[in-house]
This record gives sequence, C-alpha cells and structure tokens, in this order.
Amino acid sequence: MKRIVILILAVVSLSILANAKKPKVVKPLPFVQMKSGHFERAGKPYYYVGTNFWYGAILGSEGQGGDRQRLLRELDNLKAMGIDNLRILVGSDGEQGVTTKVEPTLQKAPGVYNDTILAGLDYLLMEMGKRQMVAVLYLNNSWEWSGGYGFYLEHAGEGKAPRPNEAGYTAFMNFVSKYASCEKAHQLFYQYVKDIISRTNRYTGLKYTDDPAIMSWQIGNEPRAFSQEAKQPFAKWLAEASALIRSLDKNHLISIGSEGSWGCENDMALYEQICSDVNIDYMNIHLWPYNWGWAHERTFRKDFEQSCRNTKQYIDEHLQLASRLGKPVVMEEFGFPRDGFSFSQESTTTVRDAYYRFVFGLVADNALSGGNFAGCNFWGWGGEANPTHQQWQVGDPYTGDPAQEAQGLNSVFSTDTTTIQVIREQVERIGSAGK
Repeated sequence: MKRIVILILAVVSLSILANAKKPKVVKPLPFVQMKSGHFERAGKPYYYVGTNFWYGAILGSEGQGGDRQRLLRELDNLKAMGIDNLRILVGSDGEQGVTTKVEPTLQKAPGVYNDTILAGLDYLLMEMGKRQMVAVLYLNNSWEWSGGYGFYLEHAGEGKAPRPNEAGYTAFMNFVSKYASCEKAHQLFYQYVKDIISRTNRYTGLKYTDDPAIMSWQIGNEPRAFSQEAKQPFAKWLAEASALIRSLDKNHLISIGSEGSWGCENDMALYEQICSDVNIDYMNIHLWPYNWGWAHERTFRKDFEQSCRNTKQYIDEHLQLASRLGKPVVMEEFGFPRDGFSFSQESTTTVRDAYYRFVFGLVADNALSGGNFAGCNFWGWGGEANPTHQQWQVGDPYTGDPAQEAQGLNSVFSTDTTTIQVIREQVERIGSAGK
C-alpha cells in the first residue's frame, strides 16, 4: 500500500511540476488599431516600449539555427520586463555561406521557400499570441545582411550584387539604387508578399490576415532610394506595395520601416510624401548616433550631449509632421554602443543607459501629454546569447547584431542589468500613458 501511495504522490508531483513550467495560455487581445492619430488595443490607448528581435522566426524553427526552448525563455523574459512588441524579420533571401549575411535563408530563389523557417514563424506567432505580444513583421531589406534589394535585383537580371565587406558600401549603394525603378524586381517581391500574407499558421489554424498577434506588416527594413534620381520611383514603389498589402489584408496596420528623413536622402518633403499615403497607418523613424557620425569611437563620452541634442531635434522635426498628418510615430530602431566601444558582455553600459533613458524620456513625455509618439523599439535584444566570435559564424548564437556587425556592439543581453532596469522603469512610465 505504501508503494502505491508513494507512486501516486510521485505522479501527482510530476504533473504539478510539468504544468508549472507551461506558460499560462491567455486569449489574444484584438487587433492593434490606429484611431485619431493614436494606437488602440482592446479599446484602450496603446503605448509601448518594444525591441528588435529580428531572428525570432529562425529561433522558432526546428532546422538550422532553431532553438525553441531558448525562444520560449526569451519571450517569457521580455514579457516579464513589460515588453510586448517585437519587430521581426520574416526571412532572409538568397544563397547561404555568404559572410555578413543572415542564415539560414527563407527564400532560396524567388518563390522557393525553406519550410522550416515558415514553420518557425508560425510557431513564434503562436507563442506570442499566448503571451498577448504583437509582432511588426518586415518583408524586405535595403541592406545586404538579409538579401532584400540585392536578391531581387540579381534575379531580375541586373547582375551580381556587390558585397559591402568586399567592394565597399559606395559600390553596394550604387547597385541597389537600381531597385526603385526595376519593375521586374518589384514583381518578384510582390509575389513574395502575396505568399506570406496569404499564409495559414499550421499550429493555430489562423490565417495570417486573421491573427491579432501581428500588429503591422512593414514593407521593409530601412527602405531607401539610394540616389536623388530614384526618389520618385522609390515613392511610387512604396505606394504600390502598401496598396497591395491593403488589398490582401484589411485587418492589420501597414508601415514603411523608414529611418525618417535620413532614409529619404535627407529630403523631408519625400518623407512626407511617402507617409501621407492613405494605406500607411503610422510613421517610423530610426536613430543611430554612432552610424550617423554624431558620436565617434575616440570621443564617445564627450559626444554624448551632442548626440542627445541632435536626437531631440530629429525627433521634434518628425513629430511636427506627425501632428500635421494625424498619424502616430514609432521610433523602431535606436541604439548606442557599449562603453569603450567594447563588444564584451563584461563591459559596462553607462553611456548607453544614459542615452536609452534620454530617448525613453522623450517618448514618455510626448505620450503623457497626448502627443503622437506612440512607442519605441530599441535595437536589439541579444538575450541569453553569449557571442562566440566578433564576426558571426554559422553555429554561433543569434544576438541583436546581424551578421554584418560586430557581435555585442548594440545588443542588450540578459546580463545587462543596468540597461534592463532603465527599460523596466520606462516601460512602467510609458505604459501609464495608456491608462
């Protein structure tokens, strides 16, 4: 009898432990909507601090690079911090084995897909829905690290795209400036858009168009014209792409993924033109003080105040436009390197923390006063990753830094306790704007 009782108790204990490890399944909230220049979710104002988690679909796969257990831990950790908005790459394009490019790729050739990555995206969206998190999914990329422009141009017959790490960024940008006017490249991209947006999630049975775990379809990551001559063809392409997405999906928001005027050849009129489109629901801006020459490696700390001044000026300029257009603004990328320009997780993040606090403060101040600043996604979440090499190699853990960047440069890791504390504080403050 004792043995039977002990066995029953053991089975009950194991059952309790197993159930304790499972995240609580919560019914997804309704779609995020844009009303009167602000986001709403479940009938309440929606303001947020989010992050960039570009590799989420890869982690969700069961093939190369997949790690579903890590994905679940990362989602739980982010949710515990109050972060419920993740900006994610749908998939990389083109051949594998290319230095500085993300792999595994989703689209091996136009219309030829790696099903394990699609399954990973399905799984990711399912798990985000359980946690009432939402995804901003970007469909293209002007930069080389995931294929994008260069991939479509190659398959449109424009020749081999030069690699910036080999030929330099000038040669690369001269090549991809052809994209804005390349109708054949656009048609290849449009077919991809149709294939992705018309998809049904294999795990939930939900059509993507009916899934509230998706907040927005984003045309691309930092789409640019790349030349003065390409500006109007660029605007035309964005208008066509947004109209196509709207025709396929009436439920979700649509955004561009732009850096702001910086991504429009410093032409604010062009930025206003593309954001004024009836199918574009909200505006995006990015901020990169180091990349844009506001801060320099040798004078990092000294340049901090100038970086903050330039940041505020840049944000204010775009907020003025948002007010005129009556649309929300999201700063979907911003980052600052670690102290001493170090890539090590052991290094401090004093200057970065101060910059994050400054940026978050601008967002919160505007949101609390009823302005158009709706949220921000810092770049990017490295989580529990421990970079193996400075230059990413196949088999290394994914961080917030894509393959073309030094691993650890702009990532926020789970061990960055001071940065995480700043994030937590601002999540609470910005969240109060929606109460």
